[in-house]
Amino acid sequence: MCNNAVTAYIGLGSNIGDREYQLNRAVELLKITEKTQVTLVSSYYNTAPVGYEQQPDFLNAVVEIRTSLSARELLSVCSGIEKELKRERIIHWGPRTIDLDILLYGCNIINDTDLVIPHPRMHERRFVLEPLNEIAPLVLHPVFNKTINEILEGFYE
Repeated sequence: MCNNAVTAYIGLGSNIGDREYQLNRAVELLKITEKTQVTLVSSYYNTAPVGYEQQPDFLNAVVEIRTSLSARELLSVCSGIEKELKRERIIHWGPRTIDLDILLYGCNIINDTDLVIPHPRMHERRFVLEPLNEIAPLVLHPVFNKTINEILEGFYE
């Protein structure tokens, strides 16, 4: 399938409209992305909003993919899926039809102005850690050098 493929994890979230449909559609669009194969999808988790709290609850999930896309190409694919599913950026951390965040891209550490991997706040977000731990508990966070399970076990709200 993918030569020189990397395993990456993408966080999904939706709290506008049919949340389950939005997540399902985002997964389907990832499945048909050239040079990418969806290998695992977590359960869907109903979660309270974080940051801006005056909005509906989210439905969140994490998807594992194998891809030969570069991290920047994968970011472009994720942005295209958000655009197709009518994502609007009106309020920071506000309501959205869909949100796709690259959480991990292999063991790579990227710190550009528009692309930071691992996701800089994933270790602070139970709505990311729980679904990621469901499908990848032993994956190592390349900055903290801890497994996802270890980070979740040490999580304090």
